[in-house]
Amino acid sequence: MDFGNLALAILRIWVGIVMFVHGANHARTLAGTGRWLSRVGWRAPRFQARLLAVVEIAIGIGLILGLMTTPAASGAVAVVLVAFATEHLRNGFFIFNKGQGYEYVVTLAVAGAALALLGGGGWSLDSLLDVKLTGAHNGRILLAAIALGAVHVAASRRPGRNS
Repeated sequence: MDFGNLALAILRIWVGIVMFVHGANHARTLAGTGRWLSRVGWRAPRFQARLLAVVEIAIGIGLILGLMTTPAASGAVAVVLVAFATEHLRNGFFIFNKGQGYEYVVTLAVAGAALALLGGGGWSLDSLLDVKLTGAHNGRILLAAIALGAVHVAASRRPGRNS
């Protein structure tokens, strides 16, 4: 039994399911998601709600299938770090704190970073299709996704809006 590939597959598929279901929930409740995004300071909240739903669903599918795993996992890291920085950090560590703390989003960020750096493993479509994203390339993709998330926050948040 190849336990390394089994472990990667378990982690990749679970994080993919979480991202997919989260995105599907946003898609199912676009109006409510848009209202919430407006309330917490995002510009163009209806657009942001659609973007969030599409991005999270695409990330989920990529991770579940192990297809373009490094970009998908890097996207997951960027999405949850945006949530961490803009909504969860000020609420403390625990998810059960008022406003939801950051333990959940940081756990997803750490799992996503591991997947981004390691890639999909041998039990992925990346392996089947001979997608070769390894080593420093994976790190650069991860850092680029994090930077893109930061630029998105800077361009899309109304100044002075924290909650």
